Amino acid sequence: MKGIVSRIESKNIYVLYEEKEIICYLRGRLKLEAEWKKDKLLYTDLIVVGDYVDFELNEDGTGVIEKIPERRNYLSRKAPYIKGVSEKGKRFEQLIAANVDYTFCVVSVDKPKFNNRVLDRMLVTAESCETTPIIVINKYDLMKKRKKDYWYDLYTALGYKVIKSSVVTMQGIDEIKQLIQGKTSVFIGHSGVGKSSILNQLDSKINQKVDEISEAWGKGKHTTVTAQLFKLNDNTFVIDTPGVREIEPYGLTREDITHYFREIAIVAKNCRFNTCTHTHEPDCAVKTAVEEEIIPFERYDSYLRLVETLDEEKF
Repeated sequence: MKGIVSRIESKNIYVLYEEKEIICYLRGRLKLEAEWKKDKLLYTDLIVVGDYVDFELNEDGTGVIEKIPERRNYLSRKAPYIKGVSEKGKRFEQLIAANVDYTFCVVSVDKPKFNNRVLDRMLVTAESCETTPIIVINKYDLMKKRKKDYWYDLYTALGYKVIKSSVVTMQGIDEIKQLIQGKTSVFIGHSGVGKSSILNQLDSKINQKVDEISEAWGKGKHTTVTAQLFKLNDNTFVIDTPGVREIEPYGLTREDITHYFREIAIVAKNCRFNTCTHTHEPDCAVKTAVEEEIIPFERYDSYLRLVETLDEEKF
């Protein structure tokens, strides 16, 4: 029997099969198999939402997962340090979802305030995992009148698909509905930006809990506590994920990062040194482009901050 993992709660793995969720468990031998990548760092998850699985049904209605076929791709991030487990200077890879077509990177105009550095990290994470990122700027009903759409214009000019959305006015919802058809889409973003609220408008099958923004901190509260997959039709799936405080792409070095900042990658071809990191080297075309306002300072600053947080070791 074949199914798809819809959610995972403790040791219970919920597998969607013929419109029903079946509680499954991993076969013992699968638990003993360490999942290694070429970089020799362990995954923190053997199985993840979005995985297709082969399973056998038990007499009591539960199932046993016999095989996890190879993933087409997967979305992941650098996991927080695990005390007493990870080696000094090394970080594990935390899987978010598997077999993903679109990664919807959700940010908000306000409450919580738009943060371009967080968005840039989500974009790098999505693209480095071989998924297609789509930017959703939510809560557009909070946009002040006559205020220029600076961020919308900036990311659109870079070639990203950007959607202005609001569950209050329903702006952008139909556009999202059209994009997700026939695809597996995952929604990521900070707590409180409105991921679950958007998903609730996409289909009546989705009924995710939502909460108010903390007035004291202007930040969202965690209402989605685990990733969950929803099947909207035979070939359309959406995955809601818990809000993240931070997200860092996994397995990238300083040299890799440039590739995922599109405007920097183009200009970097004119740098004096092929290994230029665009931070301190002489005759750096990128730094010159920033000074001449060809590259937006906000994007360059975001690039620098991301480079600073990357592990110095070679993966």
